[in-house]
Amino acid sequence: MGDACIMKGKWLDSLYRTFPALSYRNFRLFWFGQAISLIGTWIQNVGQGWLVLELTNNSAYMLGIVTMLQTLPVLLLSLVAGAFVERFPKRNVLLVTQSCFGILAAVLATLTLFGVVKYWHVLVLATLLGLTNTFDMPARQALYAEIVDKKDLTSAISMNSMIFNLARIVGPSVAAFLIAALGIAICFYLNALSFVAVIAGLYMMDISHIHLQPSGRSAMKDIMAGLKYVRTRPSIMFPLIMMGTLSLLAMNFNILVPTLAKVQLNIGVTGYGTLMTFMGLGAFLISLYLSAVGSRGGINHIYWFGAYGLSLSLLALSISRSAFFAELSLFLSGICMQAFNTLSNTAIQINSEDEFRGRVMSLYSLMFVGVAPFGSYFSGWIAQNLGVNWAFGISGVLSLILVMVISIVWSVSLKRQPT
Repeated sequence: MGDACIMKGKWLDSLYRTFPALSYRNFRLFWFGQAISLIGTWIQNVGQGWLVLELTNNSAYMLGIVTMLQTLPVLLLSLVAGAFVERFPKRNVLLVTQSCFGILAAVLATLTLFGVVKYWHVLVLATLLGLTNTFDMPARQALYAEIVDKKDLTSAISMNSMIFNLARIVGPSVAAFLIAALGIAICFYLNALSFVAVIAGLYMMDISHIHLQPSGRSAMKDIMAGLKYVRTRPSIMFPLIMMGTLSLLAMNFNILVPTLAKVQLNIGVTGYGTLMTFMGLGAFLISLYLSAVGSRGGINHIYWFGAYGLSLSLLALSISRSAFFAELSLFLSGICMQAFNTLSNTAIQINSEDEFRGRVMSLYSLMFVGVAPFGSYFSGWIAQNLGVNWAFGISGVLSLILVMVISIVWSVSLKRQPT
């Protein structure tokens, strides 16, 4: 018995050294809950994309409208949401938002099950989902800084990305099987049920050590102070600009991949699930790597590999004529996009002071998700009128040019800073 305890202790010590974020109880509770919930989310993402294509006679443009409405509230309200979430414990905000996500999934499931779902139902539910996400994203991102030490923040963000992308591997494959065997509605019911896990984890967290320090200012003054704070800090401002640029042009996979699968490659829902699985596999592997080495530093070169590589992967997708080549291109896309996203998030959080983090992360949400309506519309229009290959190609060229311009301006700005 004693030897078993010693072995268990050594195993845990080794685990915590490799993945330091797991040494925090609150993080473990949230992380395990998220692992289950995110699988449900990816099952729903695939199911919803396929449902919209069925309802609209394979219209990439109409699918783009759904994604646009799902992200439009973030564009309009993220700054207000950032000031709002700083006034409450992040866990309490997340309990409300995660519960709302589950309810919305259950509503869509029921409409689909009884065969009464219409395209406008999906539009309304997508808008409500986006409104909920507007408050969920800054609260969720800021929560990590409350439940782990700053030195382990890269590990925490990378580990969250790791389960996000593990879910991206598992979810599409499960969704493709469920749609073929049982219909689309079961995808939405499973997602609704999956939120129970993360809600339970949030309830079990101990937040007695977290003490809010309200600014005493109005929400508008808090917003303006946050904008001024970001504007005077290049280490936050330029990662935000880069994130907004690539989110606008290079991350519209929810629009383009189902269209690529169904219209260009004609590989059906199973093939679509396989494409998304390859993308998730690439993202999972880089997340696993970053979660283990992130605390050691010296990974800036991976950030730039992600930014440039993502643009180049779009160009590869623009010339895809086979499922195999598309799978390899999406595998590369997954690696590059996740490397860029994880290290952007980490850099922004590490360089943000505690009192501004909620507002800074609302700007991150604005750049990451809020600009997506324009990208969805842009990509969907090109795919509808010129073809999905043109959509990938134009997006790849524009994003590559802008990444080069931003990197040059960023470099010049750093050289001008006083030493």
